[in-house]
Amino acid sequence: MTARSLSGPMFDMHDPTRTHDPEDPRGRGFRRRFSVEFVRSAIDGNVFRIGSEQVRLGESHGRVLDETVIAKASVPHFARAAMDGFALIAKDTDGAGVSAPVRLHLIGQSRPGRPFPGQVLHGQAVGIATGAPMPVGADAVVPVEQAGIEGDALEVRTCVAPGRHVGAVAEDVAAGDEVLRPGRCLRPQDLGILSALGVDCVTVVRQPRVAILVTGDELLNAGSSPSEFAIPDMNSPMLSALIRRDGGTPAVFGPLADDVARLSREIRDRVDDPTIDAIFVNGGSSTGPEDHAPALIRELGTLLAHGVALRPAGPTGFGVITGKPVLLLPGNPVSCLCAYDLFGGVIVRKLGGRSAKMPYPVVRRRLAAPIVSASGRVDYVRVRLSIDDEAEPIATSGASILSTTTMACGFVIVPAEADRVETGTTVEVHLYDAH
Repeated sequence: MTARSLSGPMFDMHDPTRTHDPEDPRGRGFRRRFSVEFVRSAIDGNVFRIGSEQVRLGESHGRVLDETVIAKASVPHFARAAMDGFALIAKDTDGAGVSAPVRLHLIGQSRPGRPFPGQVLHGQAVGIATGAPMPVGADAVVPVEQAGIEGDALEVRTCVAPGRHVGAVAEDVAAGDEVLRPGRCLRPQDLGILSALGVDCVTVVRQPRVAILVTGDELLNAGSSPSEFAIPDMNSPMLSALIRRDGGTPAVFGPLADDVARLSREIRDRVDDPTIDAIFVNGGSSTGPEDHAPALIRELGTLLAHGVALRPAGPTGFGVITGKPVLLLPGNPVSCLCAYDLFGGVIVRKLGGRSAKMPYPVVRRRLAAPIVSASGRVDYVRVRLSIDDEAEPIATSGASILSTTTMACGFVIVPAEADRVETGTTVEVHLYDAH
């Protein structure tokens, strides 16, 4: 879609709180809220799959295929035994049984990679192992349990039909078959079939590289010990893990001070970097005097939406600078997670050629307690499953309380048209874990 730009007069670089831009919410609050659907539509209309690259077969697991794989050879390309036993001519076993075995002359053996060099004639048999090539002339295999050996004589105690216990040519894949299509996320078994086809390099969608710009005067490096009024950066480790899960490669910059000139330079550097496919700015997206990011996106590109009818994550914003998507993620950790789940993950997955749908498993459960929302607003409600396997809301507020997400097993999305979800209502729970 082509969304209406929110461009307007630029703020005063010397006093960022002074602005005549009616769309700038700093010090005034949001005049309007965009719907979740509007933001998703803006993402759909401005975020597209990036290019491809070739990787070695062993490195392709989990990557998105970007080519049609056509079998150049059949699998298997030779007839082979499907069981350990004896290769023979099926006609020779007519009438064979436990009380009336057929005697054949055992003339050799066939093993995987070491086929029997001669030809099997009537009255003859060759010992054979599973996967070994069928000898010329033989058309069936008698399992070892249904035969006995005395010297070079073989007693067959059952009759078999032609083709019995034989893996035929192209039984798995025929030459010329379309085996895999573009857009497939390669699974371990896919790598096996690719190897069987002789494919050693695979064309896949390039993994999108996402710049995470972490902002805030109060932030220390991730993993640091808290000090006085400074706190460790919680969001970049979380965002990095989510981006990797969705097939991208994170690149963290910061923590950066709440300095408008520095942030402007950092954003422009990432825009100019050809290896960066998207920019996520974490923090500085709300209505405070140090929330410079939205105005900078207006100055450098187009801000398509800022302020979403969503709890938490209301200060989320989305824009584009010279074709690169820029997502403004709130600094509060739960809001950051919510904004990523609803918008950031969509961007990463679309860039990488994956499904835009959230990757969480969904189960349906009865609600253990009511959820109070507001008409016109989407709510992202953390829940845990009770002893009775009901969805129990943990919190509907507290955007800075990240521990509510570690206690939660998942979340419920309350749609904008609902202002209350009653106890006992069956809801969809998006599970953080697949198990």
